[in-house]
Amino acid sequence: MLQSLLHWLAELPAAVLYLSLTLFAALENVFPPLPTDTVVAFGTWLAARGKGSALGAFLCTWLGNIAGAAAMYEVGRRHGTGWMRRHFPRLADEQGEARLRTLYSRYGLVALVVSRFIPGVRALVPPFAGALRVPAVSAIGAMAVASGVWYGLISYFAWRAGANWDAVTALLARSGRVVTIVACVVALLGGLLWFRRYRQQRLES
Repeated sequence: MLQSLLHWLAELPAAVLYLSLTLFAALENVFPPLPTDTVVAFGTWLAARGKGSALGAFLCTWLGNIAGAAAMYEVGRRHGTGWMRRHFPRLADEQGEARLRTLYSRYGLVALVVSRFIPGVRALVPPFAGALRVPAVSAIGAMAVASGVWYGLISYFAWRAGANWDAVTALLARSGRVVTIVACVVALLGGLLWFRRYRQQRLES
């Protein structure tokens, strides 16, 4: 099925390819099982091979992902955690909400950025942020940073792959380790910043 999808993408003109990347990136926030990373990598690879530009493919993907995240943020803001619990009963429970509140109160926007790097969890961040009433500009900005870093890396490696699509698929197969490393680095930096701010507050008091 995935091969059929990639074959379909290969037959699209540049404008429709860009539109497809935008839609896939937006829908990832609603349907996490979509193979968005593979589609984006292949779309960027096609664009770099003459269907358009790698930069254009990245921008379409990035803006689409931000738009989808913003829409789900608004859903969470309007309907609250009750809606989340009905649609995600195993993840959106009171304990999960309390955990996210604790992470946000301790690490602030860094917690949102790190969570967006974790497959399966990143789709839950926008509606949770809305339900927790995180300021819209701050929440969407944090998610935009994470999306830009992640899809920027995918687009860059797809563009650098030349004619070797197998190299891109091998990279995607190792993406889990890349995501873990990136998330750990970001979490470490966030922890250091929090500790520095906490120490300054203690000295001032």
